[in-house]
Amino acid sequence: MRSSRRRTTAGLALVLSVAALATAGLDRASQAQPGSLTTSTCTTARVLAHWSVRRLAEQTVIVPVDENHVAAISAEIADGAGGVILFGSSAPPDLAARLAALAARAPGGIGPLVMTDEEGGTVQRMANLVGSMPSARRMARTMTAAQITALAHRTGGRMAAAGVGMDLAPVLDLDDRPGPSATNADGTRSFSVHRAVTTSDGLAFAHGLELGGVVPVVKHFPGLGGASGNTDVTAATTKPWSRLRRDGLRPFAAAIRAGIPAVMVTNAVVPGLTVRPASLSPAAVHRLLRTRLGFSGLVLPDSLSAAAVRAAGFDVPRAAVQALRVGEDMALFNAAPDDVAGTTRRVVQAVVDAVGSGQLSRSRLTTAVRHVLHVKRLDLCSLQQVGSGATR
Repeated sequence: MRSSRRRTTAGLALVLSVAALATAGLDRASQAQPGSLTTSTCTTARVLAHWSVRRLAEQTVIVPVDENHVAAISAEIADGAGGVILFGSSAPPDLAARLAALAARAPGGIGPLVMTDEEGGTVQRMANLVGSMPSARRMARTMTAAQITALAHRTGGRMAAAGVGMDLAPVLDLDDRPGPSATNADGTRSFSVHRAVTTSDGLAFAHGLELGGVVPVVKHFPGLGGASGNTDVTAATTKPWSRLRRDGLRPFAAAIRAGIPAVMVTNAVVPGLTVRPASLSPAAVHRLLRTRLGFSGLVLPDSLSAAAVRAAGFDVPRAAVQALRVGEDMALFNAAPDDVAGTTRRVVQAVVDAVGSGQLSRSRLTTAVRHVLHVKRLDLCSLQQVGSGATR
């Protein structure tokens, strides 16, 4: 039964390689109508050079919203917010139409990247639309890799049909303890404490999502299994780096080799590697993920409104700037409905101010936006963004 696991890992690499080729035109292909640039000179980089810092900053913000009230963030999308994260437990039957209406408000045809957590088990936001899934742990114990791929393929196809293009899953942490709970964020969200099982089944799940047209996001880099607590409610530490590098890191390294398009970084401190949450640490993101492992895709922090981030001395706007500085590409947070607009504005302003003061370079911000656009599979030259982006 497990022999299908090697084929699944290879299949993921093939699918993601094809996707990478399809999106390679972000810089050079489809130069038919490049606005004020000639067809021989238009590239995404040159288009982005005409964007204001504020417009760039907007693309790095993921706005939280209840899936039943997506119109509540219409103003943020009209301002150019780059992403939307859906919360809730039961989605409306007309979610696709509502999200399409929301995306229509985005400037220049650059709609938001819509994401949610559809892991299975206790973490399912829209099971009423896409079908219920067992927990990752139950999948690993009762299903082959091929069956997991088929299940994720079906789920991903239904998510895509509902207008959701990214799934913040699978969890690649190694854990066999009870949970998820206030003391353990993983629990049954983890496929297994054994890295070979987690790697094979996690990549099988990611492969299925890709086949369904949804971008998978592996989490929580560099490995949250066995952590001292749940970072949503308290500061926490992972296993020591000396141990984590031998086991918990391995599934993530395998996913990167297979071509995974997106990674989420934990808010836990990694003893021996970081002195602050990994999501805010250059040692974890820039040096380990980006440089040592060579990951060039989209990187997200875990929620920047988490207690572990606050305990480290960061509010959401300051954490968003730090996340960009260390090599992440978007700011993800949660807030009460009445606070979403204000928090979003403060995050954007903090990024704009950081570029103005030299704390954050424009080139790093532009690279982050390039990663966002790449995942969205958008070609700015064909969208003729040069003129409209210059004055915002």
